[in-house]
Amino acid sequence: MWLHTVGLLVMLVLGILAAPLAVEAQQPAKVYRVGFLSLLPHKQALSHIKALQEGLRGLGYIEGQNIILEYRFADGTAERLADLVAELIHLQVDVIVTGFGTLPALAAKQATSTIPIVFTFVADPVGAGIVASLARPGGNITGCSTLAADLTGKRLELLKELFPQLSRVAILLNPATPAATQALREMQAIAATWSVQLQPLEVRTPEDFESRFTVVSQEYADALITITDPFTIVHRAQIVEFAAKSRLPAMYGMRDFVEAGGLISYGANYNDPSRRAATYVDKILKGAKPADLPVEQPTRFELVINLKTAKALGITMPPSLLLLADEVIQ
Repeated sequence: MWLHTVGLLVMLVLGILAAPLAVEAQQPAKVYRVGFLSLLPHKQALSHIKALQEGLRGLGYIEGQNIILEYRFADGTAERLADLVAELIHLQVDVIVTGFGTLPALAAKQATSTIPIVFTFVADPVGAGIVASLARPGGNITGCSTLAADLTGKRLELLKELFPQLSRVAILLNPATPAATQALREMQAIAATWSVQLQPLEVRTPEDFESRFTVVSQEYADALITITDPFTIVHRAQIVEFAAKSRLPAMYGMRDFVEAGGLISYGANYNDPSRRAATYVDKILKGAKPADLPVEQPTRFELVINLKTAKALGITMPPSLLLLADEVIQ
């Protein structure tokens, strides 16, 4: 009888001790909420969203199960960014990921100093005042740089290889994008050494295109370089169509333009930063501070050539460029 009583007491004590553990084991896993802020419209940002989702899935985050993504799109209107960031802050997101360009990153940084921010596609995060340095960003923000401005000289060099007699190049840019003016300055310095004259054409609204394209036609430019930013990406079909009608060889900063019918592009793979952003999100959700996470720079660049467009323009691509190409669209 005594042993039976002791046994019951032991079982009772073990049950009491195990109860909190059982309750804890039944608690649902935390569901994280991540905001995604893009200056691009949803359709234009779709490939970047998919890359981010793929990166998160690879790290064990399944949308709708242990993570919720809150999407906000400014549809190319920078003035909307502040309100969209405010919405994400109101939702108490754990992290904000900013999509294409410098402006969304600046808008997020100006709106909060406490919610961690991961930026993508920022050409010069130090020069734009987003981070203190690439190695130690400081504050609540870090992410992926595209080094877009540093690549502009290479694009001009590739055009020079394609057209050795190149003397006049039109540069289509949106001056509202901080990296665009920086890219233009770099290109001007390189062009001067080759006696190539640059003709900057500023576009701020869709209505600007017609007048700028008219100038290009009248000035007889040898080629066109479009500096990539959310505005030119949104209107890439219009730009590519103009280049085709004007029989003007055009260089772009991302493959999307070539896939739309453009001649040639050179730049970082623009899905990589979105995929890499997932790694930052994972580290931050596990306790890392953005200030301690170095800004990543691209290590892979791609040259894409559209041979169909080259044929339509009567251009024979040098074998040296075709050998360098990462992809040739027939």
